[in-house]
Parts: sequence; C-alpha cells; structure tokens
Amino acid sequence: MQAVVLAAGEGTRLRPLTEDKPKGMVEVAGKPILTHCFEQLVELGVDELYAVVGYKKEAIIEHYGDEFEGVPITYAHQREQSGLAHALLTVEEHIDDDFMLMLGDNIFQANLQDVLNRQREDRADAAFLVEEVPWEDASRYGVCDTNKYGEITNVVEKPEDPPSNLVMTGFYTFTPAIFHACHLVQPSNRDEYEISDAIDLLLHSGRTIDAIRMDGWRIDVGYPEDRDEAEQRLEGDAEPTDEEAAEASSSTE
Repeated sequence: MQAVVLAAGEGTRLRPLTEDKPKGMVEVAGKPILTHCFEQLVELGVDELYAVVGYKKEAIIEHYGDEFEGVPITYAHQREQSGLAHALLTVEEHIDDDFMLMLGDNIFQANLQDVLNRQREDRADAAFLVEEVPWEDASRYGVCDTNKYGEITNVVEKPEDPPSNLVMTGFYTFTPAIFHACHLVQPSNRDEYEISDAIDLLLHSGRTIDAIRMDGWRIDVGYPEDRDEAEQRLEGDAEPTDEEAAEASSSTE
C-alpha cells in the first residue's frame, strides 16, 4: 500500500527548534520526527512513500534521499501552506488505490495496524484513529462524533465549542475518493483547505468512515514541551522489563 506523509509545515509554534529546519526534522529521542513516521509506515508494510514538503524542504530531501529502508520516496512540493486538503492534492496524480495518510508531526505508539486492517476488511471509504482528550484540549484538533457502530457521523476542525472530546489523531486510510472531496473544499475561516471539511463532504455523500479507538498513545509535536513529553514517553517505553533487567543482571554476575 502507498503512504503519504504531510511534512510541509513551518512549525512556527515549535520555535526556536524550527528556526533552521522544518518541523519534521526536529529530533525526538535522537531521531527526526519524520524518521519515527517512516519507521512505523515501513513496519505496516508500505511499499511506496510520498512526502509532501514545503518549508526548508531541502533539509528533508537531502537527509532521506530517494528511499527509506529500501522503500522508495517521492517528494511533492506544497508551495503555500494552505491546509491539509490542499497538501494532499499535491500527490493526487501518484495515488491509484487505497492509501495511508500520516501527519508528519506526530509520534505514535499505538494500534495503527487496526486502522489498516479495518480498511482492508470492511472496504470502508476511510478509517482513522481517534482518541478522547480533555475537553479543554479538543478545540486544538479535528473533532468528530460517532454512531453506535463506530462510524463517523460528523467532523469539525478546531471548533471553539467542541461537540465532543473525540478527536482525529493524524493517521488515516482513504480510498482515492478523498481527492474529489478535497477539490470541492472551500477555504475555512482560517483561510485553509481543511482535511476535516473533505471528510465531512465524504460523509454527506453517503460514504462510510470508520473510527478506530486508540490503544496506546500519540503526541502531536506542536510545541517544544510536546517534544519533551514525547521523548519522555519513548524513553519510558524503552525501559527494560523486570524480566529483561533480571536477565541482564544475571549475565553480569
């Protein structure tokens, strides 16, 4: 399956970390955020990577070249950062079947495989990972509602008064139908072409979109303190188990 990673953003909220590099090249636990993204997509079995780049794109292209762990990378240039739906359209000509979409500023340790499995098994028009966040944080994200079957019924981007605290996490699977919806999206009040508006258009056209509840964690690295939290979480996950610690201790005795 093909995978698209959106990594064109400037990352102004991450300054000073992004003064001389794009957001995706900010290191978390010794590796750029994009490396974490690519590693997980490779683990999921991706056979083609598409990276949408923009701000200081040369740093990304020079670092990764034309492949990652044997998987070819194609770069698409988003000349103006005009929203995620706009960014996704830069790769439309390359995508001919179901594909994965990952936002290149997220660190995941979660059940991404479940999203992929749902897309393959149910042939939904889209599926994505969702999580419940504190109500006061919901307005930072795309907020959604679901029905009793776990299907998305409504999506709204960064609402001032969130209808729920269930938010999209930045990992999706889509059919190519999403591109037609992206073409129909109008600029939001933030003057951006929002992916949530494209998803809402799919819903209103009768498409089925499944929500997969997150098992694990993810950090949206939007601020320097988010980077610090992601490092702490990764280091905590990497700590040896009691059994591994006991084995290591016995081997040194």
